[in-house]
Amino acid sequence: MNHLGDANLRTWTMRFAALLAAGTQDQFAWLGERELETKDVVEEAELLCRVSEGLAERGVFEPEDLRVLQAIGRRLREIGAAGRVGNWADALATDPAWDDIRSLARQFLLTALGDWHQPLPRPARSHTRDH
Repeated sequence: MNHLGDANLRTWTMRFAALLAAGTQDQFAWLGERELETKDVVEEAELLCRVSEGLAERGVFEPEDLRVLQAIGRRLREIGAAGRVGNWADALATDPAWDDIRSLARQFLLTALGDWHQPLPRPARSHTRDH
């Protein structure tokens, strides 16, 4: 067992879940001027849901935590190719799937931490530079 790796994956899962659980306006504020592609958000969340199975096997997540993460993964897989195109901000405003995912992420955080209100992750730095 890699305790440090498991701890880092758990932390990243919690932070990403906090972003998914946040209210739409908080998500928009977190995004700011960044243009984050919906497919990238979906792929990251799907990866964390898959990784959580191994974490649960090693006792990092409880079975109930895993059930909710699996439900998030199922809902993400239901987002078709057309729903993965474009900016996440647009998808948040128009695709009801994100309301379902928000509800499930809140349930996960409530079960795992006792409160779904968690600090949002620090935004990653942009890979582009202003000239």
